[in-house]
Amino acid sequence: MMWKMQLSRLLCAECDMSEPSKTKLRILYISQYFPPEIGATQTRAIEMARNLVTYGHDVTVLTEFPNHPSGILPEKYRFKFLETDTIDGIRVRRSWVYATPNKTFVTRLAFYFSFMFSAIFSGLLTRGRYDVVYTTSPPFFVGVSGYVLSRLKRARFVFEIRDLWPDSAVELGELNNPRFIRWAQKLEQFFYRNASKLVVVTKGTYNHLLAQGIPASRLELIPNGTNTAIFANRGDALKKTLQLQDKFVVGYSGILGLAQGMEQLCELVEEMRVHPDVHFLFVGTGPKKHVVEAIKAEKRLGNLTLIDEVPREQIADYISAWDVSLVPLRKNELFKITIPSKIYDNMACERPIILSVDGEARSILEQAQAGIYVEPENSGQMMAAILQLKADPAVCREMGKNGRAFVDAYYSRERLAHKLEQSLMELC
Repeated sequence: MMWKMQLSRLLCAECDMSEPSKTKLRILYISQYFPPEIGATQTRAIEMARNLVTYGHDVTVLTEFPNHPSGILPEKYRFKFLETDTIDGIRVRRSWVYATPNKTFVTRLAFYFSFMFSAIFSGLLTRGRYDVVYTTSPPFFVGVSGYVLSRLKRARFVFEIRDLWPDSAVELGELNNPRFIRWAQKLEQFFYRNASKLVVVTKGTYNHLLAQGIPASRLELIPNGTNTAIFANRGDALKKTLQLQDKFVVGYSGILGLAQGMEQLCELVEEMRVHPDVHFLFVGTGPKKHVVEAIKAEKRLGNLTLIDEVPREQIADYISAWDVSLVPLRKNELFKITIPSKIYDNMACERPIILSVDGEARSILEQAQAGIYVEPENSGQMMAAILQLKADPAVCREMGKNGRAFVDAYYSRERLAHKLEQSLMELC
């Protein structure tokens, strides 16, 4: 099919995974979020770094003391400023960050700025030369850390854009101060002008930057993907453990946040009570978790089970325990160039997806023939899709198999890390 040929060229151009690299790169990788924290950002960072080490490169990660999303520092990190560790050959330098469970505009800024400064200090104490300072955003202000250290270390500055900020914060209502917005937009343009390479994760962001005059030679599209060894169909043993073996389980895993429209999902759960053989299982935590817990208690939603975030190695067991996966986002034009990374994890576990994200994510799902698209925040369409899949187990299995084949072909982390390696090699 034509789309398969085009996608293969886009993701695998000049990609020969059988040949090891001959030049060893020294990479300073800055990611505010990193394991043991759980999330898409953390997963992408460690798997990219791990693969780069496997390919023979030297990688040092600058990150915060783990606290996200709770905002609480573990006891072992209190009263410390720096700590160095090694994970799978990656040198990890953790530094102090201002963390608090109280999430306000002011405390978030303090959180971001504290890491910005501590990362610079940590990087200065990191001995040796570096070829590349690779900075992943958001949080947006890590770009300052990356630029400053690239200048001081005489290295190439590479800026990874996983989300268009400040645009996304404005659209979600998290940022509304006109002066601060203008200042952030100027800083954004500064990063774009001064980065040797801009790495983006969606085609929409790629086109957005092209339209702003960024030449294609400075842009690299490296989408999110999944670890196909960790994420696979683990069978329904956990479903039995949870005593849901007689239910059609609809699952969601990830951040219970503002962008996901958790209130609307709770409305869906309430409306589905007329189908007692359908059960919802939400796995994760986030700023809206207390809202979901309150609605569950108030509405007495016995058809909803909430489970705290689990280690990444166990998520596949939970995905395998449900019959269909929900991947929701609120109705917002900005989300049309957003691709929730959990799409790839769910596909890898051979579970059909009900997707309420239009645009690029919808295109991927339909190309893979791995699920059903419904309008964002449309509970009626979502309910109809659930009942449609519940009535046809053969279609569920077919969509699951299609999804697994699709990520194996185009979205494995190993393949994507190799493309990143080639892009960085071109700079040095």
